[in-house]
This record gives sequence, C-alpha cells and structure tokens, in this order.
Amino acid sequence: MIFKPQTYRIADRPEEPFIDEEEIESLLSSHARSSTQEVEAVIARSMERERLSLQEVAVLLGASADDRQRVMAAAEQLKREVYGNRIVLFAPLYIGNRCTNRCAYCSFRADSLETVRKTLSDAEIVQEVEALERAGHKRLILVYGEHPLYSPEYIAHTVRTTYGVHTAPAGEIRRVNINAAPLTVEGFRTVHEAGIGTYQIFQETYHRGAYSHYHLGGKKQDYDWRLTALDRAMKAGIDDVGLGALLGLHDWRFEIMGLVRHTNHLEACFGVGPHTISFPRIKEASASLPAASPVSNEDFAYAIAVLRLAVPYTGLILTAREPAAIRDMAIRYGVSQIDGGTHLEIGSYTAAETETTSPKNGELGTRQFAINDNRSLEEIIDSLMQNDYLPSFCTACYRRGRTGEHFMEFSVPGFIKRFCGPNAILTLAEYLSDYASAEVAQRGWAAIERALLSLPSSSAELTRERLQRIRNGERDLYF
Repeated sequence: MIFKPQTYRIADRPEEPFIDEEEIESLLSSHARSSTQEVEAVIARSMERERLSLQEVAVLLGASADDRQRVMAAAEQLKREVYGNRIVLFAPLYIGNRCTNRCAYCSFRADSLETVRKTLSDAEIVQEVEALERAGHKRLILVYGEHPLYSPEYIAHTVRTTYGVHTAPAGEIRRVNINAAPLTVEGFRTVHEAGIGTYQIFQETYHRGAYSHYHLGGKKQDYDWRLTALDRAMKAGIDDVGLGALLGLHDWRFEIMGLVRHTNHLEACFGVGPHTISFPRIKEASASLPAASPVSNEDFAYAIAVLRLAVPYTGLILTAREPAAIRDMAIRYGVSQIDGGTHLEIGSYTAAETETTSPKNGELGTRQFAINDNRSLEEIIDSLMQNDYLPSFCTACYRRGRTGEHFMEFSVPGFIKRFCGPNAILTLAEYLSDYASAEVAQRGWAAIERALLSLPSSSAELTRERLQRIRNGERDLYF
C-alpha cells in the first residue's frame, strides 16, 4: 500500500500554530483497526530509512496485538542498523527551581508551599560541575524554572561558567545543552552565542484541552507561545533542538502523533527536524494531578517502537524517571540516549559526592520529580557493557559542525557510522583510563576490543592509533 503525501489545514509557516486536533483524531479513528497488510507496508517504508507521515504513524498505532510484535521487531532491527550498539550518556544539572507557572504536575509550581526554592550561585555551579566531571561526565543539560531571574543573559552566563570548569586529570564538559522556558528570537540568539549544544523544550501535551486543564497560571498557559518556541530558536541560528511530551496528561497515541507532527513542521519550515525527542511518563499521582491518562509498560514500549520507526535518525531520550528494567527495554526498541548517576535536588551532586545531606552553603532545593534509576554512572556503564552496548560521551558532531542540515547530510545516508562508532570507543577509553574502577576498566577494554572488530579495517586501524595516544596520556581525540 502506498501512502500519499499529506496536506495540512494549517500551513507550515514559522511561528504559526500547526497542530490540527481534528486531523490527528480523524487519522487515529480511521486507522483504529489497521490491517496486517497496512502495517507491513508502513514497516517496509520505515526500513528504507524514510520518515513516516502522520497517516502511516496512525496505522502503526492502530495495529493489532499480533502486528504490534512485528512493529517492535522492526524497531529493534532499525535501531541496530542506524545506531549500532552505542548509547550516549549525559547528566541533568538543575540550576534553579524558581518558577512563576502553576503546572498541576510539577513540584516547581508557583503555588507550592512545600517546595524549597534555590538557585545555584556561581560558586555552587562550579562545585556541582566539578563533582560531575569527577564522576566522568562530558555532556550536561542545564535545567531552569521559568522565572525572570533566569533571563537569556543569565542562562548564557551559566553555560559559559559550566564550560569553564576543569578538574584533574582531564575533566571538562564538552557539550552543554539547556532545557529552559520559551524565549524571543533575540533571547535565543543570546544563549546561542554562549555555545549551547541542544535547546530542549517539552510541549508537555499537544492536546489544547488537556494543556489548559493542567497549566493553571503563568506564561506557560500560552499554548501557542510554547508550541512555536523551536521555530524562534531555529530563526536565531540554533539548528540543534529537542522536543518532548509528558506522557500521561492525555491519550498517549495523540501525543505520539503530536511529536511526529512537530517533527514534520520543523522539517517543512527549516529543512531539519529535531535532534532528539523525549517522552517521560508521569510516575506520581496526587490531588493536584487529576484525570491523568496512565500509560502501561506495554503501551510505553510500543510507543517507543513506533517513534523509532517514525523518525529513524532522531535521537530518543529516556531519563532516570524510569527504573532500570524499563530503560533496558527502551534501549532495545529505540532509545539512544540516557542519563546516568542522576541527582535532581538543587545542589545534590556535591552533597552526594561528600555523602552529606546538604551542601555547605545551605539546604538542597526541591527536586522536580522522583527518579527510579538510582545507579551511579559507573554502574550504568558497566551494565551497558555487560549487555553488549557501547557507552559513549561523544560530542564530535557538534564540535565539527555536523549539526542541523549538515548532520542530516551525514546521518540520513548512513555515513554517520563512520564517526559514531570510533568516537564512542575513544570517549569510553578516556573514561576507563581516568575514572573507572579496575574491574570495570578490565571489562571496558574488552568491550572496546569487541567493538573494534565490528569496524571496517581502515577505520579500526585509525581508531587503534588514537587509542594508543589516549593510553599515552592524550585526550579529546575524535573524528
């Protein structure tokens, strides 16, 4: 079956709303019971590395129980073909939890009397980054509440502060991403000039009614201002963006369609889709969070598989909100990035490193949500390697300018494999040399040897040369 390109009621023009609820709901309804023939046709198209249309995604979302198994098997195969066994690692660093919004699901909401408010001082940012570097991290995402204090100039300042922190023996943060409130085009230019990697923002829910139900006050009540934030980021020159939805606020099928529609919009307007997509689940329910739409583990796994087939070259992120078993499953079917050694209370990395209950300068700020994977970074790295995955701290594409359209030029034809495998090996070698325990290092070098065998002979030879340079003390080598 051939699916024709779609037309949309709302034109794809920058900074104009593009979610058509009637269209999404109509497609979901018309494909509520997809045939095996329809599902297989969509799978075949995805296996050709083509991004799927909304109609095709709706077909997958309407698959029967038996056909779901076909979809998940295809997602597992596509994940291996596009990403190999690499898993990129990062850590979130919450800069401050002051917020003027009243989001029913968030502990940062302005009307919360229990929340301990805290914004890290410059000295505390340095201390937190030092603790993260001593654990072995190279990639961070800085997170901020929505508050006048967290202006574009302030965000840029914290990004530059983070990049300026260095610890022995070779600790440095090579990529700083940010998760922050929507900005103006000029505001985005300011943070772009600070050298950020990815700008990430979640729409939370793409359904306007649900959005209004949960967003009760503050600037975040404006659905359209948030929806078009990435358009303004792109206009400001930030060609590396991440989008997301908080699953559980509305029907998860609608949200998956919304994520794909958002991807379509960015590609139509700017020639490049998002670098990453996130899809955290609400894990806690309370009186302040009525009428949530819970997502079962089975549906969650299937949603990940559908996203992997829908957007083959987009990174999928799953955080420590989920327990280790769920994250292991998610990696199998599509996730390519996870956090490790995560602490969410404001100031908690320093406290955890010194095994105290609070940092020297005061009480820890309240965390935004609970985490369910409390493993250290080393424990996660060890687990990944024992399951035949290759942990990666690579930042090469960003630093080589392979972002936005340039990234697509490399990644869509599959050429990115020339870089990702070798760079993952080199960054893992740095970690093993500088931070790993003897036992983990031994397993890690064995994993590197196995990974080298999977590279083309010419690439393996060049990688071995650089590995020897790393053993001799050089750092930050990449292709």
